[in-house]
Amino acid sequence: MMNAKPILEVVNDDASPSADAEETRLDLVFAALSDPIRRRILKELDQRPQLVSELASLFDISLQGVSRHIQVLVRAGLIQQERSGRISRCSLDVGPLFDAALWLNRYSKYWQEQFGVMAAVLEEIDARPQKKHKKKPKSKTPSKK
Repeated sequence: MMNAKPILEVVNDDASPSADAEETRLDLVFAALSDPIRRRILKELDQRPQLVSELASLFDISLQGVSRHIQVLVRAGLIQQERSGRISRCSLDVGPLFDAALWLNRYSKYWQEQFGVMAAVLEEIDARPQKKHKKKPKSKTPSKK
């Protein structure tokens, strides 16, 4: 089961220590998401918590290599890791993904503007008079009886 920490913050445009911390968190999240192995680990953990050894079995890299990827995800806050002796269980924490989605959503207005321009162009194309093409007459071949 994934963890989600409710995060509600007032967004201000002033550069403050909390803004710097937010930037650092976003840097860690986006850096963590930049690798396909780490994205696949998150996808697997979206199904259920798993042991590190279970995750490692999915990849053609060493257990140590998978552990390094997991540590990047832990530092970014995307994974919670619980240890019991030598056994380590990982679970997904979607809070940082939510923060990244909010940040990306700030720029959706630019996409919406582009969609508006495209819709206007398509309406203009639809409004143009259609040229009618003359159909070629079908050749008549005498039927054999």
